[in-house]
Amino acid sequence: MSELRVLLVDDEEELVSTLVERLGFRGIQADYALDGYQALDKMKSGDYQVVVLDLKLPGMAGTDVLQRITHDYPGIPVLLITGHGSPVDGQPSQLEGAYDYLVKPVKLDVMVDRIREAATAHDRQ
Repeated sequence: MSELRVLLVDDEEELVSTLVERLGFRGIQADYALDGYQALDKMKSGDYQVVVLDLKLPGMAGTDVLQRITHDYPGIPVLLITGHGSPVDGQPSQLEGAYDYLVKPVKLDVMVDRIREAATAHDRQ
């Protein structure tokens, strides 16, 4: 497999810019978007194998971004990130279309493992 390409979508710029750098040290080429609109624009021009998407975003909800990505880019796994417990707590539909979810704060090694798992699942399709 060529270098893994990931799109991180989170409105915390300091966090995602640091994650881009740290993922790079682990052989994962990452890019980031700070809101759903940026994410959808980057999806048009990028060749991402995995998307890591925060549920709480300004402007466009993470669930709406998830629906657009799964509709427009079927087969690309989306890992949801939430800072508010499990997204299945009271709203299991939030997970619909997502590969999996992670709860903030996410340990980098856990995120890397999940990204690699999702990419492997994507490559099998």
